[in-house]
Amino acid sequence: MKAHESWHGRAHMDWVLIALVFAMAIFGVISVSVATFSTSSAVEDSLLNYVVSSYYGMRQFIFLLIAPVVVGTIAYLPHEWIRRYTMLVYVGACGLLVVALAGEAAGVKAWIDIIWGYTLQPSEFVKLACIVTTAKYLESNDDPLGKLRDYPRIAALVGIPWMLTLLQGEMGSVIVMVFVFGLMLFFGGVRMKVLLGIVGAGAVAIALMYGLAVSSGGDNYRVERILSFFDPSLVDEGASYQVTQSKIAIGSGGLSGVGTFVQGSFSQLDYVPEDWTDFIFSSIGEAFGFIGCSLVVLGYLCIILRMLYLARFTMSRFGQLNIIGVMAMMLFHVFENVAMTIGLMPVTGIPLPFLSYGGSNLVTNMIGIGLVLNMVRNRSMANIPSVNPQTRIKGRYFQKKT
Repeated sequence: MKAHESWHGRAHMDWVLIALVFAMAIFGVISVSVATFSTSSAVEDSLLNYVVSSYYGMRQFIFLLIAPVVVGTIAYLPHEWIRRYTMLVYVGACGLLVVALAGEAAGVKAWIDIIWGYTLQPSEFVKLACIVTTAKYLESNDDPLGKLRDYPRIAALVGIPWMLTLLQGEMGSVIVMVFVFGLMLFFGGVRMKVLLGIVGAGAVAIALMYGLAVSSGGDNYRVERILSFFDPSLVDEGASYQVTQSKIAIGSGGLSGVGTFVQGSFSQLDYVPEDWTDFIFSSIGEAFGFIGCSLVVLGYLCIILRMLYLARFTMSRFGQLNIIGVMAMMLFHVFENVAMTIGLMPVTGIPLPFLSYGGSNLVTNMIGIGLVLNMVRNRSMANIPSVNPQTRIKGRYFQKKT
């Protein structure tokens, strides 16, 4: 057996990643229930009762019950279907963005009403569509963006969903997609000078488009959020209120936290607005303290490093790029969300994976995990041309057909 054909690269179902993800998702149900705890609804001192009595906690639990089906379906989907129908997924996701945008006049904004009060947020799913489409494009090009004619194609590929998402006011989602796209290009072998040029041009384009949106008067509150990050004195106190309350709640947790479902806690008194969604980390900080926050960050670190490890030993370039894309998406979500709740980054409305309340967010991340598992299950050396995982392309570890 050759050195690169060791057990590291064998096709398998990665139960380590599954265990890490579902442990985090279960903790997410508890965290949402803690954040929405009400003394008037809970009549028994038991965890199950608190979850059941919490409207958002119970809905998050329902999403969690759906998660294994979502992960299993994507993980066992025929691998060739994913490769063959990437453009269909891309067009479908962009179509959902158009539907949501068309309904904005009716107050739908970035969501589509489904049934029984449940909504769909297309900007979450379009992130995955961009990942698989970009992976397919990079796989089919030995020298990505090496020719001038490659630029219009890749610009259209990412520009359409970015523009549609930005028109919905989902600036945070666009930033996520830009970061994921940049990291995928890096691992895809794009020359560094080209990559830096693209990142710079993309930043300027987003700033110009965002400036046009602000000049129309529709996104002033987002500008105030950014200004409040740099200098709170420049804006009204309300613009920095949420972050200020979040930092106080996290600080009140101390080393080990005040405990869960505590009467008079900031969570119970709704001290932090929307602390069950984008600011769930503030409730975790109050209830579980510095130790709890550290364990949450450690859990995310394990998930991200596990995906990086799986990508390292995935022989398929398409598979590796998909894993890198999902990893990048979660990495940025975690970094930005945690940083904004403690005042180190501007508020962008980016949820915390597996923990923040929201069906679209949880299902999207579970689809991403299913996609990673599908790539790992189909990375057998027998299914691809002979490759050498030690081959470096432009200074980065990657495979190269020999």
